[in-house]
Amino acid sequence: MQMKQQRKITFMITIGYTMIILYFMFFAFGRADTVDYSNQYTFIFVPDDFFRVPGLSDLLHPTVMDLVGIGNFAAFIPFGILFPLLYRTSFVRFMTGFILSILVLETIQALTFLGSFDMNDVITNSVGAAIGFGGYKIGFRTQNYWRNITATGIASAVLMLGVWGVFGVVDQVFTKELGPFVAINEWEDSTGNRITGTKHGSFKIGGQDVTPEYNVYGMEGKKKETYTYSLGNKGELYFSLNYGIPDHKDFQGSLKVTVDGNELLSVSAGDQLHEPDNRILYLTGANELKITIEGNETLWDVGYREMVYSWD
Repeated sequence: MQMKQQRKITFMITIGYTMIILYFMFFAFGRADTVDYSNQYTFIFVPDDFFRVPGLSDLLHPTVMDLVGIGNFAAFIPFGILFPLLYRTSFVRFMTGFILSILVLETIQALTFLGSFDMNDVITNSVGAAIGFGGYKIGFRTQNYWRNITATGIASAVLMLGVWGVFGVVDQVFTKELGPFVAINEWEDSTGNRITGTKHGSFKIGGQDVTPEYNVYGMEGKKKETYTYSLGNKGELYFSLNYGIPDHKDFQGSLKVTVDGNELLSVSAGDQLHEPDNRILYLTGANELKITIEGNETLWDVGYREMVYSWD
């Protein structure tokens, strides 16, 4: 009789918890309010950031996204405990059924405009369920039901922290970040020289004091000059430059930046304001960079930051 009562209680808990999860998946966070403004389905089949979980330090001041990141796998741990308590099943059968169920729910989310089909969520939800199943297998080893529940809870928490740590390591290994700024005068130009763009000095543009930190490109009495650099087919670069026409010079000049023959930036004095301007250009797999300045155009602090892995 006691076993039947335990099973009945477990069944009711499973139903109630499932309803809570379905509410958060389909109606929480104002999902229903956005349906009328959605006009296209969102399907994300390639996972890109499922290893991203907030670090322990982030929990001191958690954001909504931090809580969502934790919930995406922590909230599904109970399913890995409750279902084996109700039905005899192997890990493979349980995970197969769970993953198929999540795929169906994610598809419904997308088709009803109440969310998106996101493979990242499928993976993190499944990891949570797997943690719960592992906790169940470790915890249920005695005849005492409540002792087993306590052991399962502790085991699940330990497994969750272990997976969290592994995710953090994998995130560091596979996540790119911006590297240090590399000034263009640290490169060799197409002739192998490093003598261009190294003139320093302060000046005013639009009444603002400008003090370059790395380099300055000026015409020095010439009408036009082109600087050519080899990028060496680098990966992802964020190329930045500052430009303007100093106050003590006539307001005439132009700037052009091309990469592998493609023009990425072209401005003339008529396009500019009487103040310093800054541009950041995204480059990927580029080989040859050309910078052409004419008239009184002045460039400074020209360089790039590369997206690199932390172990590079």
